[in-house]
Amino acid sequence: MSETMREPTLQTLGLGTVLDVFKNGRLPANPAGLVDEVFGNSGKRGSLVISGASGIVGAGKTMQLGSRLHPYGVPVVALDLPGAPDGLGAQYPGLVQAFGKEGADSVMASIIRMSYDGKSLPDELKELRPRFLLEAIPEILDIKKAHYQVFRDSFPDIAIRSVTSGFPSSELGVGIAHPAFPHEINKIWEVVEPEPSDVTQLLWALGLIPVPVSDHWSFVLDVLFCGITLAGLRYHEASNMPFWKIDKLVRKGVGPNPFRAHDVIGAQGANFLTWSCLHHLSGPYGKVFEPTTELTVRKETGQTWYPPNHFRPLVDWKLGEDENEVFRTWILGPVFQMTSLLVHESRGHFANLNAIGELCAQFRKGVLAMAREAGADSVVGTVEAYHALHPEAAGSAWHPEVFADMGSHEWQQLYVNAEHDGEVGVITISRESYNGDVDAELNRAVDWLKGAGIDRVILTGDFHLSTQMIGADVSEFFPAIEEEEEGFRISSGWSRTARRLDEEFQVSVGVVNGKRCLGGMLELLMHCHYLVAVDGAQMGMPEVTLPVVPGMEGCHWPFRKAGADDWGKVLTLLLGGRAVRAKDAVGWLIDYTGSLEDTLGMAWTLASGAEGGLPRRALADGVLTGVPTDVPGLAEADGEMARAARTAFVECIQGACGSTLSEALELQARHSAAFMTSKACKRGEIGGQYRKTMMV
Repeated sequence: MSETMREPTLQTLGLGTVLDVFKNGRLPANPAGLVDEVFGNSGKRGSLVISGASGIVGAGKTMQLGSRLHPYGVPVVALDLPGAPDGLGAQYPGLVQAFGKEGADSVMASIIRMSYDGKSLPDELKELRPRFLLEAIPEILDIKKAHYQVFRDSFPDIAIRSVTSGFPSSELGVGIAHPAFPHEINKIWEVVEPEPSDVTQLLWALGLIPVPVSDHWSFVLDVLFCGITLAGLRYHEASNMPFWKIDKLVRKGVGPNPFRAHDVIGAQGANFLTWSCLHHLSGPYGKVFEPTTELTVRKETGQTWYPPNHFRPLVDWKLGEDENEVFRTWILGPVFQMTSLLVHESRGHFANLNAIGELCAQFRKGVLAMAREAGADSVVGTVEAYHALHPEAAGSAWHPEVFADMGSHEWQQLYVNAEHDGEVGVITISRESYNGDVDAELNRAVDWLKGAGIDRVILTGDFHLSTQMIGADVSEFFPAIEEEEEGFRISSGWSRTARRLDEEFQVSVGVVNGKRCLGGMLELLMHCHYLVAVDGAQMGMPEVTLPVVPGMEGCHWPFRKAGADDWGKVLTLLLGGRAVRAKDAVGWLIDYTGSLEDTLGMAWTLASGAEGGLPRRALADGVLTGVPTDVPGLAEADGEMARAARTAFVECIQGACGSTLSEALELQARHSAAFMTSKACKRGEIGGQYRKTMMV
């Protein structure tokens, strides 16, 4: 019988556990079978209808779903009122970029545009046998209900989902599939339905990310995004600080630029949606959600938050320590209060709630991770301080008791989970970039498995929230740009975590199940005894382009596992910064690549010790001699910064490879830390992000 630290988020979709995926050697659902279930068998396919298809949401989802359903012969009907702006045409350049002109033209040719009067459906729609309606019409409840009735009168068995930003399913009478912005590329959908449906599982099988949430007003994304916008508005009322400055300070402390985001989305529509969500939330939950006068006015006028041709003053100003604390209270107080509501109402799996804030609302850390980092006492104190500034917010929607259970696995394992069947364990990472939270949670997962006597383990993505592994979260390095010891703490600490995969298990298998594995994530997985990847996966070490010297032993670990004849390939990977395809990295970087099913099967064979495995590449623990310092044919470094980065890489490689394995960890961490404070790093991408984000 299997055990888990906490429920896998895959299970919230009715798709079982990640351990099941490996034991069965296949994914729990396939798109072809689910297309048959939702749209009917091949040759008798019904259609997908997207109403309001010319709007921002409808057009984006028409492209996203149309491109994925096109190979299965599902007709897509784009339905809208006559004279609606051509939102679909605006999506065409993005399709060309993703699929090439021929592919984009083929997708567009499969989309059937129709107009209707808003009261009755076109007669020709019957011939296309609609099976699924995705409704994206304006946020007016009576109009939506009438719209559903028109479809049900003509097609009684049609499945309907609304993309609504605020109305719960209980008000609409249909299920919810609320997509995150940008609609053509963001894969997250907040889903409201009694049980996981074929429609939701089809979204997952098509490579999208459905996230089940409870049936409450405004779901999770808009509580958070509209909530932080409202927090900024209230601070504006209290201080008269301009919106651009509030945006800069919110970005520094939390991550998003809420006012700029409204303008980018389109202020007229975004202002109305934010007002609508807050207006409806304020009914059951009180003044903490009540829209400000400024928002109510702009809901009517559609005025942007940044003036046209806006430029910031040449002379900016900094807040004092006391002013910063007041700002923090105005922003985090309501955010933490709203978080208490989300938890109190059980609006979703904790990992899902946390991910929505990051993947959709652009929080640097999810709200639960922010609360966990602050600690229960600090969270409660911040909200109480906010109530002193805004007493009306104290009357309702405040549930401090929910923070008392922060020691539970649900709170402690927001990004990393572990499962085992008594013999083999699986550790899953649901965050695409590695940070201090992932590091701490990974250590707890290893401890949990070791405590259960598990000596064989698979490390992989979670097959749900994380579709790729893109390296380290560069915001983690911001403190290290000014303090070398911070860089050393990060590099040495993360490296010690990675070494546990090599030192504390009899067998460890890293599995790349997504489209890419880069930087720090690749460094982590290469510490496993075996590394396997699906065909087509891109493996790379892009640090030299940032630049930053790899801090999780990338400058010596792959050399120690590769033969001397392949050291030039490893050096090219590091100094060139370009990814390689998995099939081109077998034997010197990874051990196996194949189809997804073949990769799952090989991973389980290796982890379980069954017949048909692979020989383990040895890890050299002594001094390596003859490691090259340059690569013939590699293009010259372009510019002073690039040359400095390559020089630092070579010095770290030579030093770490020229040491024993036991000595190399600290040596490479010192090299990495020293480079973070260098002029080259400060002038690069990480330094640029640091200045833009933190120097406010």
